[in-house]
Amino acid sequence: MAQETENQYSGLAMHGKPKYNTEATHIDYANPDSPKGGTLRIAEIGTFDTLNPYSIKGKAAKGLNLTYDRLMARVWDEPFTMYPLIAKKAVVPEDRSSITIDLNTDACFHDGSPITADDVIFSFETLRDHGRPNMRNIYRLVESVEKRGKTVIHFSFGEGYDQETAMIIAMMPVLSKKYWAARAEQGKPFDSTTLDKPLLNGPYRIVEFDPGRRIVYERVPDYWAADLLTNVGHHNFERIVYEYYRDDGVAFEAFKTGNTNLRREWDAGRWASSYDFPAAREQKVKLDSLTHGRPERVRAFIFNTRRAPFDDIRVRKAFDLLFDFEWANENLFHGQYKRIESFFPNSELAATGEPDEMQQGVLQAWGDVLPPEVFGPTYKAPVSTGPEQIRANMRTADALLKEAGWVVENGKRMKDGQPLHFEILLGAPGDEKLTLHFKRALEKMGITPTIRVLDSAAYRGRLNEYDFDMTLYFWRSSLSPGTEQILYWGCDAAKEPARWNFAGICSEAIDSISQSIANAKSRESLVAHVRALDRILTHGHYMIPLYYAGKDYVAYWDPINHPENIPLYGMVLETWWMDQKTP
Repeated sequence: MAQETENQYSGLAMHGKPKYNTEATHIDYANPDSPKGGTLRIAEIGTFDTLNPYSIKGKAAKGLNLTYDRLMARVWDEPFTMYPLIAKKAVVPEDRSSITIDLNTDACFHDGSPITADDVIFSFETLRDHGRPNMRNIYRLVESVEKRGKTVIHFSFGEGYDQETAMIIAMMPVLSKKYWAARAEQGKPFDSTTLDKPLLNGPYRIVEFDPGRRIVYERVPDYWAADLLTNVGHHNFERIVYEYYRDDGVAFEAFKTGNTNLRREWDAGRWASSYDFPAAREQKVKLDSLTHGRPERVRAFIFNTRRAPFDDIRVRKAFDLLFDFEWANENLFHGQYKRIESFFPNSELAATGEPDEMQQGVLQAWGDVLPPEVFGPTYKAPVSTGPEQIRANMRTADALLKEAGWVVENGKRMKDGQPLHFEILLGAPGDEKLTLHFKRALEKMGITPTIRVLDSAAYRGRLNEYDFDMTLYFWRSSLSPGTEQILYWGCDAAKEPARWNFAGICSEAIDSISQSIANAKSRESLVAHVRALDRILTHGHYMIPLYYAGKDYVAYWDPINHPENIPLYGMVLETWWMDQKTP
Protein backbone atom coordinates (compact mmCIF):
# COMPACT_ATOMS: atom_id res chain seq x y z
CA MET A 1 0.00 0.00 0.00
CA ALA A 2 1.40 3.37 -1.03
CA GLN A 3 1.02 6.72 0.68
CA GLU A 4 -0.10 9.10 -2.05
CA THR A 5 -0.44 12.82 -1.71
CA GLU A 6 -3.39 13.13 -4.08
CA ASN A 7 -5.92 11.21 -2.01
CA GLN A 8 -7.92 12.75 0.86
CA TYR A 9 -4.71 14.22 2.25
CA SER A 10 -2.44 16.27 0.05
CA GLY A 11 0.66 15.91 2.22
CA LEU A 12 3.35 13.35 2.88
CA ALA A 13 3.91 12.80 6.61
CA MET A 14 6.87 11.22 8.34
CA HIS A 15 4.43 9.47 10.67
CA GLY A 16 0.64 9.22 10.70
CA LYS A 17 -1.64 11.40 8.62
CA PRO A 18 -0.99 14.95 7.46
CA LYS A 19 -2.91 17.68 9.23
CA TYR A 20 -4.30 19.32 6.08
CA ASN A 21 -6.53 17.57 3.56
CA THR A 22 -7.22 18.53 -0.04
CA GLU A 23 -10.02 20.90 1.02
CA ALA A 24 -7.69 23.10 3.08
CA THR A 25 -7.22 26.58 1.59
CA HIS A 26 -4.34 27.85 3.74
CA ILE A 27 -2.06 26.87 6.60
CA ASP A 28 -3.48 27.75 10.03
CA TYR A 29 -0.62 30.03 11.00
CA ALA A 30 -0.92 32.13 7.80
CA ASN A 31 -3.36 35.00 7.24
CA PRO A 32 -4.91 34.53 3.78
CA ASP A 33 -5.95 38.20 3.77
CA SER A 34 -2.51 39.60 4.58
CA PRO A 35 -1.66 42.60 2.38
CA LYS A 36 1.25 42.65 -0.03
CA GLY A 37 3.84 45.39 -0.12
CA GLY A 38 6.54 47.19 1.84
CA THR A 39 10.23 46.52 2.39
CA LEU A 40 11.58 44.29 5.14
CA ARG A 41 15.14 45.22 6.15
CA ILE A 42 17.12 42.79 8.28
CA ALA A 43 20.70 42.87 9.55
CA GLU A 44 23.14 40.06 8.86
CA ILE A 45 26.61 39.72 10.40
CA GLY A 46 29.73 39.08 8.37
CA THR A 47 29.94 38.87 4.61
CA PHE A 48 29.11 36.71 1.57
CA ASP A 49 30.92 35.73 -1.61
CA THR A 50 28.55 33.40 -3.47
CA LEU A 51 24.96 33.19 -4.70
CA ASN A 52 24.98 29.38 -4.67
CA PRO A 53 23.70 28.13 -1.30
CA TYR A 54 24.20 24.45 -2.17
CA SER A 55 27.95 24.40 -2.77
CA ILE A 56 30.40 23.70 0.05
CA LYS A 57 32.64 26.53 -1.16
CA GLY A 58 32.23 30.13 -0.12
CA LYS A 59 29.84 31.93 2.20
CA ALA A 60 26.38 32.13 0.64
CA ALA A 61 24.30 35.29 0.84
CA LYS A 62 21.49 35.31 3.37
CA GLY A 63 17.97 34.76 2.06
CA LEU A 64 18.70 32.62 -0.98
CA ASN A 65 16.14 30.10 0.26
CA LEU A 66 13.54 32.64 -0.92
CA THR A 67 14.62 32.13 -4.52
CA TYR A 68 14.60 28.32 -4.78
CA ASP A 69 11.52 26.13 -4.69
CA ARG A 70 11.62 22.50 -3.62
CA LEU A 71 9.68 19.48 -4.83
CA MET A 72 7.50 19.69 -1.73
CA ALA A 73 7.20 22.33 0.99
CA ARG A 74 7.52 21.75 4.72
CA VAL A 75 5.07 23.29 7.17
CA TRP A 76 5.81 24.36 10.73
CA ASP A 77 2.76 23.29 12.74
CA GLU A 78 3.50 19.56 12.26
CA PRO A 79 6.68 17.69 13.28
CA PHE A 80 7.59 16.70 9.71
CA THR A 81 5.05 16.87 6.89
CA MET A 82 5.54 17.93 3.28
CA TYR A 83 2.92 19.36 0.91
CA PRO A 84 2.91 19.77 -2.89
CA LEU A 85 4.90 22.53 -4.51
CA ILE A 86 6.85 21.71 -7.69
CA ALA A 87 5.60 18.15 -7.22
CA LYS A 88 1.81 18.02 -7.50
CA LYS A 89 1.85 14.56 -5.91
CA ALA A 90 4.21 11.97 -4.49
CA VAL A 91 3.70 8.22 -4.12
CA VAL A 92 5.59 6.27 -1.45
CA PRO A 93 5.14 2.51 -0.80
CA GLU A 94 4.50 1.21 2.69
CA ASP A 95 8.12 0.14 3.13
CA ARG A 96 9.30 3.58 1.94
CA SER A 97 11.75 1.97 -0.46
CA SER A 98 11.05 4.51 -3.20
CA ILE A 99 9.28 7.74 -4.06
CA THR A 100 7.57 8.65 -7.34
CA ILE A 101 7.26 12.36 -8.08
CA ASP A 102 4.69 13.77 -10.51
CA LEU A 103 5.44 17.40 -11.34
CA ASN A 104 2.93 20.23 -11.51
CA THR A 105 2.76 21.20 -15.18
CA ASP A 106 2.40 24.87 -14.14
CA ALA A 107 5.78 24.85 -12.37
CA CYS A 108 8.29 27.13 -14.08
CA PHE A 109 11.50 29.09 -13.67
CA HIS A 110 11.56 32.88 -13.58
CA ASP A 111 12.11 33.07 -17.34
CA GLY A 112 8.86 31.17 -17.90
CA SER A 113 10.51 27.90 -18.97
CA PRO A 114 8.82 24.79 -17.52
CA ILE A 115 10.35 22.70 -14.77
CA THR A 116 10.77 19.20 -16.19
CA ALA A 117 11.83 15.74 -15.10
CA ASP A 118 15.23 16.48 -16.67
CA ASP A 119 15.69 19.44 -14.30
CA VAL A 120 14.84 17.24 -11.30
CA ILE A 121 17.22 14.46 -12.34
CA PHE A 122 19.95 17.00 -13.05
CA SER A 123 19.39 18.59 -9.62
CA PHE A 124 19.57 15.21 -7.92
CA GLU A 125 22.77 14.16 -9.67
CA THR A 126 24.44 17.54 -9.18
CA LEU A 127 23.62 17.80 -5.48
CA ARG A 128 24.53 14.16 -4.90
CA ASP A 129 27.99 14.68 -6.41
CA HIS A 130 28.76 18.33 -5.64
CA GLY A 131 26.28 19.55 -3.03
CA ARG A 132 26.58 19.99 0.70
CA PRO A 133 27.71 16.96 2.71
CA ASN A 134 24.27 16.30 4.24
CA MET A 135 22.73 16.19 0.74
CA ARG A 136 25.46 13.92 -0.58
CA ASN A 137 25.00 11.47 2.30
CA ILE A 138 21.25 11.06 1.77
CA TYR A 139 21.12 11.28 -2.01
CA ARG A 140 23.69 8.48 -2.30
CA LEU A 141 21.11 6.16 -0.77
CA VAL A 142 19.23 6.37 -4.09
CA GLU A 143 20.04 3.20 -6.04
CA SER A 144 18.44 4.36 -9.29
CA VAL A 145 16.45 7.26 -10.72
CA GLU A 146 14.14 6.74 -13.66
CA LYS A 147 12.38 9.26 -15.88
CA ARG A 148 8.83 8.11 -16.59
CA GLY A 149 7.60 10.72 -19.00
CA LYS A 150 8.09 14.47 -19.13
CA THR A 151 6.86 15.10 -15.58
CA VAL A 152 7.31 11.82 -13.64
CA ILE A 153 10.47 10.72 -11.85
CA HIS A 154 10.90 7.52 -9.83
CA PHE A 155 13.60 7.21 -7.15
CA SER A 156 14.46 3.71 -5.87
CA PHE A 157 16.45 3.47 -2.64
CA GLY A 158 19.31 1.09 -1.96
CA GLU A 159 21.07 -0.33 1.07
CA GLY A 160 21.00 1.90 4.13
CA TYR A 161 17.81 3.82 3.35
CA ASP A 162 15.39 4.56 6.18
CA GLN A 163 11.93 5.95 6.82
CA GLU A 164 13.20 9.49 6.38
CA THR A 165 14.92 9.05 2.99
CA ALA A 166 11.78 9.67 0.94
CA MET A 167 11.07 12.83 2.94
CA ILE A 168 14.56 14.19 2.27
CA ILE A 169 14.22 13.52 -1.45
CA ALA A 170 10.85 15.32 -1.41
CA MET A 171 12.62 18.36 0.07
CA MET A 172 15.05 18.59 -2.86
CA PRO A 173 15.54 22.08 -4.35
CA VAL A 174 15.21 22.14 -8.13
CA LEU A 175 17.94 23.70 -10.26
CA SER A 176 17.74 24.74 -13.91
CA LYS A 177 19.62 22.17 -16.00
CA LYS A 178 19.85 24.65 -18.89
CA TYR A 179 21.51 27.33 -16.75
CA TRP A 180 23.93 25.22 -14.72
CA ALA A 181 24.95 22.96 -17.62
CA ALA A 182 25.79 26.05 -19.70
CA ARG A 183 27.98 27.35 -16.87
CA ALA A 184 29.80 24.04 -16.69
CA GLU A 185 30.53 24.24 -20.43
CA GLN A 186 32.09 27.65 -19.77
CA GLY A 187 34.47 26.12 -17.24
CA LYS A 188 32.47 27.25 -14.21
CA PRO A 189 31.77 24.12 -12.14
CA PHE A 190 28.79 23.91 -9.78
CA ASP A 191 30.94 23.65 -6.68
CA SER A 192 32.76 26.95 -7.31
CA THR A 193 31.70 30.27 -5.84
CA THR A 194 29.68 32.55 -8.12
CA LEU A 195 28.27 36.06 -8.06
CA ASP A 196 26.33 35.54 -11.28
CA LYS A 197 22.56 35.61 -10.77
CA PRO A 198 21.33 32.07 -11.47
CA LEU A 199 18.04 31.15 -13.12
CA LEU A 200 15.69 30.70 -10.18
CA ASN A 201 12.14 29.53 -9.46
CA GLY A 202 11.10 30.73 -5.97
CA PRO A 203 8.74 33.46 -4.74
CA TYR A 204 11.55 36.07 -4.81
CA ARG A 205 14.28 37.02 -7.27
CA ILE A 206 17.63 38.75 -6.71
CA VAL A 207 17.49 42.34 -7.97
CA GLU A 208 20.73 43.82 -6.65
CA PHE A 209 23.64 43.04 -4.36
CA ASP A 210 26.93 44.40 -3.15
CA PRO A 211 29.11 41.53 -1.87
CA GLY A 212 29.53 41.74 1.87
CA ARG A 213 27.29 44.82 2.16
CA ARG A 214 23.73 44.02 1.11
CA ILE A 215 21.51 41.86 -1.03
CA VAL A 216 18.01 42.80 -2.19
CA TYR A 217 15.22 40.39 -3.13
CA GLU A 218 12.01 41.36 -4.95
CA ARG A 219 8.74 39.43 -4.88
CA VAL A 220 7.96 37.76 -8.20
CA PRO A 221 4.61 39.29 -9.28
CA ASP A 222 3.54 36.35 -11.47
CA TYR A 223 4.91 33.60 -9.22
CA TRP A 224 3.26 30.44 -10.48
CA ALA A 225 2.75 28.81 -7.03
CA ALA A 226 1.30 31.80 -5.15
CA ASP A 227 -2.11 30.15 -4.69
CA LEU A 228 -0.90 26.75 -3.47
CA LEU A 229 -1.73 25.67 0.08
CA THR A 230 1.71 26.37 1.54
CA ASN A 231 2.03 29.81 -0.11
CA VAL A 232 -1.32 31.46 0.60
CA GLY A 233 -0.70 34.27 3.09
CA HIS A 234 3.06 33.90 2.62
CA HIS A 235 5.72 36.06 0.92
CA ASN A 236 3.96 39.35 1.56
CA PHE A 237 6.82 41.88 1.49
CA GLU A 238 7.48 43.49 -1.87
CA ARG A 239 11.20 43.62 -1.09
CA ILE A 240 13.45 41.93 1.46
CA VAL A 241 16.84 43.50 2.10
CA TYR A 242 19.68 41.96 4.10
CA GLU A 243 22.13 44.62 5.29
CA TYR A 244 25.53 43.27 6.35
CA TYR A 245 27.34 44.57 9.46
CA ARG A 246 30.71 43.70 10.96
CA ASP A 247 29.29 42.75 14.37
CA ASP A 248 26.03 42.47 16.24
CA GLY A 249 26.60 45.62 18.30
CA VAL A 250 26.65 47.74 15.16
CA ALA A 251 23.65 45.84 13.80
CA PHE A 252 21.69 46.58 16.99
CA GLU A 253 22.39 50.30 16.68
CA ALA A 254 21.22 50.17 13.06
CA PHE A 255 17.94 48.67 14.21
CA LYS A 256 17.44 51.28 16.94
CA THR A 257 17.76 54.09 14.37
CA GLY A 258 15.43 52.38 11.87
CA ASN A 259 18.05 51.46 9.26
CA THR A 260 16.73 47.93 9.65
CA ASN A 261 13.15 47.26 10.72
CA LEU A 262 13.06 43.74 12.17
CA ARG A 263 15.46 42.06 14.56
CA ARG A 264 15.59 38.57 16.06
CA GLU A 265 17.24 38.77 19.47
CA TRP A 266 19.09 35.66 20.60
CA ASP A 267 20.41 37.06 23.89
CA ALA A 268 17.74 37.08 26.59
CA GLY A 269 19.91 39.29 28.79
CA ARG A 270 20.08 41.95 26.12
CA TRP A 271 16.35 41.54 25.50
CA ALA A 272 15.69 42.34 29.15
CA SER A 273 18.13 45.21 29.46
CA SER A 274 18.71 46.97 26.12
CA TYR A 275 15.35 47.48 24.42
CA ASP A 276 14.20 50.49 26.41
CA PHE A 277 15.18 53.02 23.75
CA PRO A 278 13.09 56.00 22.51
CA ALA A 279 11.37 54.30 19.56
CA ALA A 280 10.36 51.35 21.76
CA ARG A 281 9.05 53.62 24.52
CA GLU A 282 7.02 55.53 21.94
CA GLN A 283 5.68 52.18 20.62
CA LYS A 284 7.09 52.77 17.17
CA VAL A 285 8.94 49.52 17.82
CA LYS A 286 6.97 46.49 19.01
CA LEU A 287 8.55 43.86 21.24
CA ASP A 288 7.20 40.30 21.15
CA SER A 289 8.20 37.21 23.11
CA LEU A 290 6.64 34.38 21.11
CA THR A 291 6.45 31.01 22.86
CA HIS A 292 7.24 27.96 20.72
CA GLY A 293 7.43 24.18 21.09
CA ARG A 294 10.49 23.24 19.05
CA PRO A 295 13.64 21.80 20.64
CA GLU A 296 15.94 24.65 21.61
CA ARG A 297 19.63 24.71 20.74
CA VAL A 298 21.64 22.59 23.15
CA ARG A 299 24.11 25.29 24.10
CA ALA A 300 26.89 23.99 26.32
CA PHE A 301 30.50 23.88 27.35
CA ILE A 302 31.39 20.75 25.37
CA PHE A 303 34.11 18.36 26.56
CA ASN A 304 36.40 16.84 23.95
CA THR A 305 36.52 13.29 25.34
CA ARG A 306 39.20 12.34 22.82
CA ARG A 307 41.66 14.13 25.11
CA ALA A 308 42.68 13.88 28.75
CA PRO A 309 41.49 14.84 31.26
CA PHE A 310 37.99 14.81 29.74
CA ASP A 311 38.19 11.15 28.76
CA ASP A 312 37.44 10.50 32.45
CA ILE A 313 33.74 10.82 33.35
CA ARG A 314 34.64 11.64 36.95
CA VAL A 315 36.40 14.81 35.79
CA ARG A 316 33.42 15.72 33.61
CA LYS A 317 31.01 15.24 36.52
CA ALA A 318 33.21 17.40 38.74
CA PHE A 319 33.29 20.24 36.23
CA ASP A 320 29.50 20.08 35.88
CA LEU A 321 29.21 20.61 39.65
CA LEU A 322 31.42 23.70 39.51
CA PHE A 323 29.39 25.74 37.03
CA ASP A 324 27.13 28.18 38.90
CA PHE A 325 24.18 28.62 36.53
CA GLU A 326 22.00 30.48 39.02
CA TRP A 327 24.55 33.29 39.47
CA ALA A 328 25.10 33.61 35.72
CA ASN A 329 21.39 33.65 34.95
CA GLU A 330 20.68 36.36 37.52
CA ASN A 331 23.71 38.58 36.97
CA LEU A 332 24.41 38.16 33.25
CA PHE A 333 20.98 37.35 31.80
CA HIS A 334 18.50 39.07 34.14
CA GLY A 335 16.93 35.74 35.13
CA GLN A 336 15.51 35.18 31.65
CA TYR A 337 16.76 31.63 31.04
CA LYS A 338 15.88 28.09 32.02
CA ARG A 339 18.57 25.44 32.58
CA ILE A 340 19.10 22.83 29.87
CA GLU A 341 18.76 19.29 31.25
CA SER A 342 18.23 17.43 27.97
CA PHE A 343 19.67 17.16 24.49
CA PHE A 344 16.15 18.01 23.23
CA PRO A 345 15.11 20.83 25.59
CA ASN A 346 11.72 22.54 25.36
CA SER A 347 10.05 19.64 23.55
CA GLU A 348 8.16 16.40 24.03
CA LEU A 349 11.35 14.59 22.99
CA ALA A 350 13.11 15.39 26.27
CA ALA A 351 13.25 12.47 28.69
CA THR A 352 11.50 13.06 32.02
CA GLY A 353 11.15 11.06 35.24
CA GLU A 354 11.65 7.30 35.08
CA PRO A 355 11.76 5.53 31.68
CA ASP A 356 8.35 4.26 30.59
CA GLU A 357 7.70 0.80 29.14
CA MET A 358 8.61 1.77 25.56
CA GLN A 359 11.86 3.43 26.65
CA GLN A 360 12.71 0.41 28.81
CA GLY A 361 12.23 -1.76 25.73
CA VAL A 362 14.74 0.33 23.80
CA LEU A 363 17.28 0.43 26.64
CA GLN A 364 17.10 -3.17 27.86
CA ALA A 365 18.94 -4.50 24.81
CA TRP A 366 21.98 -2.62 26.10
CA GLY A 367 21.50 -3.27 29.81
CA ASP A 368 24.90 -4.96 30.17
CA VAL A 369 26.87 -1.95 28.85
CA LEU A 370 24.86 1.05 30.02
CA PRO A 371 25.38 2.59 33.48
CA PRO A 372 22.58 1.95 36.01
CA GLU A 373 21.72 5.67 36.12
CA VAL A 374 20.28 5.46 32.61
CA PHE A 375 17.46 3.21 33.90
CA GLY A 376 16.52 5.57 36.71
CA PRO A 377 15.48 9.22 36.97
CA THR A 378 16.60 11.66 34.30
CA TYR A 379 19.70 13.80 34.67
CA LYS A 380 19.27 16.90 36.83
CA ALA A 381 21.74 19.76 36.59
CA PRO A 382 23.47 20.76 39.84
CA VAL A 383 21.86 23.67 41.69
CA SER A 384 23.85 26.45 43.36
CA THR A 385 21.21 28.60 45.03
CA GLY A 386 23.35 29.71 47.97
CA PRO A 387 26.76 29.49 49.66
CA GLU A 388 26.00 26.18 51.41
CA GLN A 389 24.96 24.49 48.18
CA ILE A 390 27.99 25.90 46.34
CA ARG A 391 30.32 24.55 49.03
CA ALA A 392 28.61 21.15 48.91
CA ASN A 393 29.06 21.03 45.13
CA MET A 394 32.74 21.93 45.52
CA ARG A 395 33.27 19.17 48.11
CA THR A 396 31.68 16.58 45.83
CA ALA A 397 33.69 17.84 42.84
CA ASP A 398 36.90 17.67 44.90
CA ALA A 399 36.19 14.06 45.85
CA LEU A 400 35.56 13.12 42.20
CA LEU A 401 38.77 14.81 41.06
CA LYS A 402 40.82 13.10 43.78
CA GLU A 403 39.26 9.76 42.83
CA ALA A 404 40.43 10.42 39.26
CA GLY A 405 43.96 11.12 40.56
CA TRP A 406 43.86 14.92 40.55
CA VAL A 407 45.06 16.15 43.94
CA VAL A 408 45.95 19.65 45.18
CA GLU A 409 49.65 20.42 45.57
CA ASN A 410 50.70 23.96 46.52
CA GLY A 411 47.31 25.27 45.44
CA LYS A 412 47.41 23.56 42.03
CA ARG A 413 45.41 20.53 40.92
CA MET A 414 48.08 17.97 39.90
CA LYS A 415 48.37 14.42 38.57
CA ASP A 416 51.61 12.62 37.77
CA GLY A 417 53.46 15.89 38.18
CA GLN A 418 51.31 17.72 35.61
CA PRO A 419 48.78 20.50 36.36
CA LEU A 420 45.14 20.31 35.35
CA HIS A 421 45.47 22.89 32.59
CA PHE A 422 43.35 23.10 29.45
CA GLU A 423 42.04 25.59 26.88
CA ILE A 424 38.45 26.80 26.43
CA LEU A 425 38.01 27.70 22.75
CA LEU A 426 35.46 30.39 21.85
CA GLY A 427 34.19 31.62 18.50
CA ALA A 428 32.42 34.79 19.65
CA PRO A 429 33.60 37.59 21.95
CA GLY A 430 30.14 37.69 23.50
CA ASP A 431 30.77 34.27 25.10
CA GLU A 432 33.79 35.49 27.03
CA LYS A 433 31.93 36.99 29.99
CA LEU A 434 30.15 33.71 30.81
CA THR A 435 33.37 31.75 30.32
CA LEU A 436 35.28 34.03 32.69
CA HIS A 437 32.62 33.33 35.33
CA PHE A 438 33.22 29.60 34.90
CA LYS A 439 37.01 30.10 34.88
CA ARG A 440 36.90 31.78 38.30
CA ALA A 441 35.05 28.79 39.79
CA LEU A 442 37.61 26.37 38.35
CA GLU A 443 40.53 28.41 39.67
CA LYS A 444 39.16 28.10 43.21
CA MET A 445 39.68 24.34 42.81
CA GLY A 446 43.29 24.71 41.66
CA ILE A 447 42.38 24.24 37.98
CA THR A 448 44.03 26.57 35.45
CA PRO A 449 42.03 27.05 32.23
CA THR A 450 43.02 29.39 29.39
CA ILE A 451 40.39 31.17 27.31
CA ARG A 452 41.07 31.71 23.61
CA VAL A 453 38.72 33.68 21.34
CA LEU A 454 39.17 33.18 17.57
CA ASP A 455 37.59 34.81 14.53
CA SER A 456 34.79 32.81 12.92
CA ALA A 457 36.91 31.23 10.16
CA ALA A 458 39.71 30.13 12.49
CA TYR A 459 37.22 28.87 15.06
CA ARG A 460 35.32 26.83 12.48
CA GLY A 461 38.58 25.30 11.29
CA ARG A 462 39.53 24.20 14.81
CA LEU A 463 36.00 22.92 15.46
CA ASN A 464 35.93 20.91 12.21
CA GLU A 465 39.21 19.24 13.14
CA TYR A 466 38.10 18.68 16.77
CA ASP A 467 41.22 20.61 17.76
CA PHE A 468 40.13 21.82 21.20
CA ASP A 469 39.95 20.74 24.82
CA MET A 470 36.63 22.40 25.64
CA THR A 471 34.45 24.71 23.57
CA LEU A 472 31.24 26.67 23.96
CA TYR A 473 28.99 25.64 21.09
CA PHE A 474 25.65 23.95 20.42
CA TRP A 475 23.72 21.17 18.74
CA ARG A 476 20.33 21.69 17.11
CA SER A 477 17.54 19.15 16.51
CA SER A 478 14.03 19.31 15.07
CA LEU A 479 10.78 17.79 16.33
CA SER A 480 11.42 14.94 13.91
CA PRO A 481 15.04 13.86 14.52
CA GLY A 482 16.51 11.56 11.91
CA THR A 483 19.75 10.69 10.19
CA GLU A 484 21.56 13.72 11.63
CA GLN A 485 21.60 12.00 15.04
CA ILE A 486 24.26 9.50 13.99
CA LEU A 487 26.36 12.45 12.78
CA TYR A 488 25.98 14.11 16.19
CA TRP A 489 26.75 11.11 18.38
CA GLY A 490 28.09 8.24 16.21
CA CYS A 491 31.49 6.56 16.46
CA ASP A 492 32.31 7.14 12.78
CA ALA A 493 31.43 10.83 13.05
CA ALA A 494 33.74 11.12 16.06
CA LYS A 495 36.65 10.22 13.76
CA GLU A 496 35.63 12.13 10.63
CA PRO A 497 36.44 15.86 10.35
CA ALA A 498 33.64 18.41 9.91
CA ARG A 499 30.91 16.26 11.44
CA TRP A 500 29.02 17.35 14.54
CA ASN A 501 30.26 14.84 17.07
CA PHE A 502 32.25 17.55 18.83
CA ALA A 503 32.43 15.61 22.08
CA GLY A 504 33.98 12.50 20.50
CA ILE A 505 31.15 10.27 21.72
CA CYS A 506 31.53 6.60 20.80
CA SER A 507 29.14 3.96 22.14
CA GLU A 508 27.68 0.90 20.45
CA ALA A 509 24.39 1.52 22.23
CA ILE A 510 24.25 5.16 21.14
CA ASP A 511 25.11 4.19 17.55
CA SER A 512 22.35 1.60 17.41
CA ILE A 513 19.65 3.80 18.95
CA SER A 514 20.67 6.83 16.87
CA GLN A 515 20.40 4.82 13.67
CA SER A 516 17.04 3.37 14.68
CA ILE A 517 15.40 6.78 15.15
CA ALA A 518 15.07 7.46 11.43
CA ASN A 519 13.54 3.99 10.96
CA ALA A 520 10.84 4.39 13.62
CA LYS A 521 7.51 3.28 12.16
CA SER A 522 5.35 5.53 14.35
CA ARG A 523 5.58 8.83 16.16
CA GLU A 524 5.29 7.01 19.50
CA SER A 525 8.24 4.77 18.64
CA LEU A 526 10.34 7.75 17.50
CA VAL A 527 9.66 9.64 20.73
CA ALA A 528 10.55 6.58 22.84
CA HIS A 529 13.84 6.07 20.99
CA VAL A 530 14.78 9.74 21.26
CA ARG A 531 14.00 9.85 24.97
CA ALA A 532 16.05 6.68 25.52
CA LEU A 533 18.95 8.27 23.63
CA ASP A 534 18.53 11.43 25.70
CA ARG A 535 18.94 9.43 28.92
CA ILE A 536 22.18 7.85 27.74
CA LEU A 537 23.65 11.13 26.50
CA THR A 538 22.81 13.17 29.58
CA HIS A 539 24.14 10.53 31.98
CA GLY A 540 27.32 10.37 29.87
CA HIS A 541 28.18 13.94 30.99
CA TYR A 542 29.55 14.98 27.60
CA MET A 543 28.76 18.65 28.23
CA ILE A 544 28.05 21.24 30.87
CA PRO A 545 24.54 22.29 29.76
CA LEU A 546 23.79 25.99 29.69
CA TYR A 547 20.41 27.64 29.06
CA TYR A 548 17.42 28.21 26.80
CA ALA A 549 14.48 30.60 26.68
CA GLY A 550 11.65 28.66 24.99
CA LYS A 551 10.66 31.87 23.21
CA ASP A 552 11.43 33.77 20.03
CA TYR A 553 12.38 37.34 20.89
CA VAL A 554 11.59 39.66 18.00
CA ALA A 555 11.50 43.45 17.74
CA TYR A 556 10.01 45.20 14.72
CA TRP A 557 9.07 48.67 13.60
CA ASP A 558 5.50 49.69 12.96
CA PRO A 559 3.66 48.94 10.61
CA ILE A 560 5.10 45.39 10.36
CA ASN A 561 2.59 42.83 11.64
CA HIS A 562 2.17 39.07 12.02
CA PRO A 563 -0.56 36.43 12.44
CA GLU A 564 -1.85 35.73 15.94
CA ASN A 565 -1.33 32.00 15.55
CA ILE A 566 2.30 31.04 16.22
CA PRO A 567 3.02 27.47 15.06
CA LEU A 568 4.79 24.65 16.88
CA TYR A 569 8.21 25.56 15.48
CA GLY A 570 7.86 29.24 16.35
CA MET A 571 7.60 32.40 14.27
CA VAL A 572 7.47 32.00 10.48
CA LEU A 573 8.70 35.25 8.96
CA GLU A 574 7.34 34.32 5.53
CA THR A 575 3.83 34.93 6.91
CA TRP A 576 4.50 38.45 8.25
CA TRP A 577 3.40 41.60 6.41
CA MET A 578 3.18 45.39 6.46
CA ASP A 579 -0.18 46.98 7.17
CA GLN A 580 0.62 49.68 4.61
CA LYS A 581 3.17 50.14 1.88
CA THR A 582 6.32 51.91 2.99
CA PRO A 583 9.56 52.66 1.18
